Amino acid sequence: MKEISEILKAHSQAKATGKKTALATVVKVEGSSYRQPGARMLVTEDGLLTGAISGGCLEGDALRKALLSIHQQQNKLITYNTSNEDDSEVGLQLGCNGIVHILFEYIDDEVGNNPIKLLQQLELERKDAVIATVFSLKRQATQQGTILFYRENEAPIYRSDSMSDILEDVKQALNTKTTLIKKLHDEQQNELLADYINPPVSLIIVGAGNDVQPLVKMTSLLGWEITIGEGRATHATKKRFPQAKEILVVKPEQLLKNIIIDQQTYFVLITHNYRYDLAVLKLLVKTNCNYIGILGPKTKLNRMLDDLNNEGIELTDEKLNTIYGPIGLDLGAETSEEIALSILAEIKAVMSGKQGISLKYKTEKIHTPTNRICVI
Repeated sequence: MKEISEILKAHSQAKATGKKTALATVVKVEGSSYRQPGARMLVTEDGLLTGAISGGCLEGDALRKALLSIHQQQNKLITYNTSNEDDSEVGLQLGCNGIVHILFEYIDDEVGNNPIKLLQQLELERKDAVIATVFSLKRQATQQGTILFYRENEAPIYRSDSMSDILEDVKQALNTKTTLIKKLHDEQQNELLADYINPPVSLIIVGAGNDVQPLVKMTSLLGWEITIGEGRATHATKKRFPQAKEILVVKPEQLLKNIIIDQQTYFVLITHNYRYDLAVLKLLVKTNCNYIGILGPKTKLNRMLDDLNNEGIELTDEKLNTIYGPIGLDLGAETSEEIALSILAEIKAVMSGKQGISLKYKTEKIHTPTNRICVI
């Protein structure tokens, strides 16, 4: 979501200065690739790039293709074969062992529900959604592009009513919370990319000590939304934490009244005040929060659990599995910066359902393949 937010901001700035733009989207990958379907990049007519469709290897040629799309004011699909060392047409010689299909869409700001306007819908509400893009690998085929936005219990927003038959597939992507690619049964040999998009990660940091500052700085680089809750007005200030979206100076029992907890919400208890942390934990275990990280040794966590038990709060195994203490991955961290890295690494691993092991020991692919459904 961070990438999309940056793209929307860059487009707004380009539009304000009268600059034309094109949106590049990875719509399909065969084999290995640095980015997966749904990765996007905005290109302005003066060559400014926002977002990424690769690790930097495709961007140079993609810039030229995007400028051509802007000049001709039409959509184009370009295929990059990164496994071919002798690819004279592209001349990339990447050796990444994959084929990447990228759709370039000219953004006409006069057209209702253009790709940017559909992406803007994501920022209007904190709920997951699907963006649908229709493309064809057939040479000379008309590229439909980004044509549909869908969110549960809301009317779908179409750019082209002629493609309304893809709605059931879009709903499937939302229900299964997975991005899917499906071949459509038509003369143009079109395919559908139904890109499932989560709302931004919300990290609630309970505490505002000096060791929280590097954690906030690193979190902001990831594009996560940061809320700081603390009882000390001298510590919880915008001057100390300029990257935080919201700073709450509250008592423990008031903290959760100001926070929406969903599947993208993660809590870190790092006040160095045992009673404050315990009071917040007592509230959190009654919610559906799926990650509660607690700074401190194992003895602190055991004491907290004993105190909860003494108050008649018995936790199920399922709820205990959401509590992480000591917090963080075992990276040998000692400084506050290293501990911040350890914490964020653990949260990302939990978020992705991973164990946080070294990629060196993985036997399967690094990225989870996009679900592909074929219609014969």
